[in-house]
Amino acid sequence: MTFSDDEVERYARHLVLREVGGPGQQKLKGARVLIVGAGGLGAPAALYLAAAGVGHITLADPDTVSLSNLQRQVLYITGDIGRGKAETAAQRLGALNPEIELEIADVQLNDDNAEALVAGHDLVLDGTDNFETRFIVNAACVAEGVPLVSGAIGRWTGQVGIFEGRPCYRCLVPEIPPDAETCVAVGVVGALAGIIGSMMALEAVKLIAGAGKPLTGRLLVYDGLAAESRTLKVGADPSCPVCGPDAG
Repeated sequence: MTFSDDEVERYARHLVLREVGGPGQQKLKGARVLIVGAGGLGAPAALYLAAAGVGHITLADPDTVSLSNLQRQVLYITGDIGRGKAETAAQRLGALNPEIELEIADVQLNDDNAEALVAGHDLVLDGTDNFETRFIVNAACVAEGVPLVSGAIGRWTGQVGIFEGRPCYRCLVPEIPPDAETCVAVGVVGALAGIIGSMMALEAVKLIAGAGKPLTGRLLVYDGLAAESRTLKVGADPSCPVCGPDAG
């Protein structure tokens, strides 16, 4: 896999970076990444992965842009209100980097279509805002053997983790919490979406390029109010319904 002169200049800062270099950039160019949710987390993650030269990005989101999105979803502008997020995001990413391939999936993930959508991708980023969809994405990734970068935000706190086989996301969250909060109900500071979405993109680049120590089996929790973070180890749940020995 070779690079054009434009690609050499575009990715120059990666090519001279010891942990990426030519081999890592080639891996990025050959990678196929699915981003589920082109909103608060998926939008900044998509921008950085497109800029990084990920060769194929699939954007899965059935929603349209609303005025309340613009407080944190900086991929969109006021004139985009009412437009489909996946289509609009693909246009912006294509303008940012015409060297990559972009695919649109303006569908709601469910138990019937999730595995087919995940199949054929090397990595999945989940930036959705509800546990039902996160559970579906996680199950599909386990079934297809595809690593999952999961992110979540609320109020002033965000988290990022990587789940590859076992433990999976359901080991961390076995059931939907009865007191689960949504950003609609409790709010979220806009810049937090950029921080966590960018962290998701960074972990994706590390995984694809084989650089450093990704957050596999770990969860990074960031407290924006205190400007503090901590990293927790995620243990495998022996009774996990998705990746446990009795799953399926």
